[in-house]
Amino acid sequence: MWRRGNRLKQSDPPALPVSPQKRDALLLRMQQLGVRESDLQETFVRGSGKGGQKVNKTNNAVCLVHVPSGIVVKCHREREREINRFLARRALCDELDHRLNGAPGAHAADRLRHPSRKGGRPATRGLHIDYRKS
Repeated sequence: MWRRGNRLKQSDPPALPVSPQKRDALLLRMQQLGVRESDLQETFVRGSGKGGQKVNKTNNAVCLVHVPSGIVVKCHREREREINRFLARRALCDELDHRLNGAPGAHAADRLRHPSRKGGRPATRGLHIDYRKS
């Protein structure tokens, strides 16, 4: 890879949204929890908030429904759809792990670590977990 000024050469591969190691770890965790892709209903909706025209024009918020358990996860933390898909699946695994084992998931502490900065805004910005049936 060589640089010309501050630009990279055009033939450089684009950066992937999620690293293969993280993707493989998530697939292994889904397999351990018994979550299959066929059990998931995934829809993409328009997000809101910061991001300007890009957010207002694209359907990059992910609404993920796990049909057997009835857990609904909506994720719009990032501007890229693929990252939101990954984060929604990770949150779904955290919630299933919490339901099955009673302990918070590996990434549940990340959502609670940073308190809200403004009054009335929840600390879990961009992520919503709902239950359709119990």
